[in-house]
Amino acid sequence: MTTPQVVVHRDKELMAQAAAARLITKVVDAQAARGSASVVLTGGRNGNGLLAALAAAPARDAIDWARLDLWWGDERYVPADDPERNHTQAREALLDSVPVDPARVHVMPASDGPYGADVDAAAAAYAAELARAAGPEDHGPVPRFDVLMLGVGPDTHVASLFPEHPAARESERTVVGVHGAPKPPPTRVSLTLPAIRAAREVWLLAAGEDKAGAVAIALGGAGSVQAPAAQAYGRSRTLWLLDRAAAAKLPAGLYPPAAS
Repeated sequence: MTTPQVVVHRDKELMAQAAAARLITKVVDAQAARGSASVVLTGGRNGNGLLAALAAAPARDAIDWARLDLWWGDERYVPADDPERNHTQAREALLDSVPVDPARVHVMPASDGPYGADVDAAAAAYAAELARAAGPEDHGPVPRFDVLMLGVGPDTHVASLFPEHPAARESERTVVGVHGAPKPPPTRVSLTLPAIRAAREVWLLAAGEDKAGAVAIALGGAGSVQAPAAQAYGRSRTLWLLDRAAAAKLPAGLYPPAAS
């Protein structure tokens, strides 16, 4: 488990812009080192804000978009054209404006797709897609993502792993169907904590005063069932990207500043 590093920005706009610049650098470095890069996207206001900032950044063209694999941490199990889908929102915020390779955009299944109402089958299919993409060097059933991004909910949920929910307890499968989620829609597909922890770097995004309690609980050492965000960490780095409002309940000086 990597020790969390915390970066606090003045406001959510600056946080999004700085995170986008940080992501560009990480992707370019990964492509230079290994030929390609892989990133797991997150939805929600902070995830979409980062994507919009990335779309507006002049340096976005430093990325070789044809050599980038994009995955999702979770998805609402609704029809493919539903405006609430994370993929739909990511397209509007970024993907429609950059030359991504459609074959490398790994969209989670939709409820009007081949698996119909069977969200567990849809989750198993995404797990199989991840396994096919994993190479021998990854030493596991998912690729070693370069960056995996997660929005943190006011209840400490990440992806669609909610406190006290069965999905937060999963220790074997990499992707699960989520039934009865406390936040609508109730049916979702989500990566599990074992899949999240395969990433080289995990970035947790939180902005706004409504996230301050969740940030304090998660960084206070809570367990994964009580606070899933507390146990979302990367192999080499776990980075919390916050605005001042979200960091308001953290003890001053408790965590050292993150390296650039």
